[in-house]
Amino acid sequence: MEDKFLTLLHLALEEDLGDFGDITTDAIFSDEIAEGRIISRQSGVLSGREYCNRVFLKIDKELELDWKVSDGELFSAEKEILFFRGKIASILKAERLVLNFLGYLSGIATQTYHFQNLLRPLGGTKILDTRKTLPGFRRLAKEAVVHGGGTNHRIGLYDMVMIKDNHVDGAGGITQAVKKVRGTYQDRFPIEVECRNLDQVREALDLRVDIIMLDNMDLETCRKALAMKSPECSTKFEASGDMDENKLLDYGRLDLEYISVGKITHSVKSCNFSLRVSSLV
Repeated sequence: MEDKFLTLLHLALEEDLGDFGDITTDAIFSDEIAEGRIISRQSGVLSGREYCNRVFLKIDKELELDWKVSDGELFSAEKEILFFRGKIASILKAERLVLNFLGYLSGIATQTYHFQNLLRPLGGTKILDTRKTLPGFRRLAKEAVVHGGGTNHRIGLYDMVMIKDNHVDGAGGITQAVKKVRGTYQDRFPIEVECRNLDQVREALDLRVDIIMLDNMDLETCRKALAMKSPECSTKFEASGDMDENKLLDYGRLDLEYISVGKITHSVKSCNFSLRVSSLV
């Protein structure tokens, strides 16, 4: 993760500072020392602290950083998140990148926490993330999901077999696709199969796959799918399909193992933080 973030950090700094750096700050300040704070403007769950550290210290290793909130911790509006001290020029060069990382990742953690909290009184169903993330931010976003109490699905195309509708149609059926996967990898990777109807659910259950995704199935069809599973079967069920708060409450009562929610990463609202320089030393 270190090397992967270095690449992202390099791109972010290049995008913001370009060839000439912060021309406004460099014209006004030189070595003046300041102190200040990052303050939350709303309540939420923090994520991205370590990446913000990396931004600050990449710009200036002499900056002093004292975090008041940990990743995964709830915070209230107007809460002091970070106290800092150092060259004001360095702080201002890092400001927007730090707030972008902190706001986006805390937004994911906060939305995940909210959705998982809705399910908590209903049973043990877990919120799963998806691959619907900003390119280059996948690992950071999925870490933020965990900070919010959610559960990571596969990271990419390489760590779990996911047989979707196009795989099924191209292979000539679920059985053919699963047999080819097992012939290639044996038990190396868990296998999930996306099912669009109850006939496909029965076929996947007979194959003893690890997870069955009930793709865009209504509540009654999901109930029927769950009823098809025998007590000794270890296959888990995941519901998927444009989940919002109301749908989560409905599907959360079905006793599914998982509900996947793309919007916790693909259309999340960033948390609002502000950086305030309070004094020049």
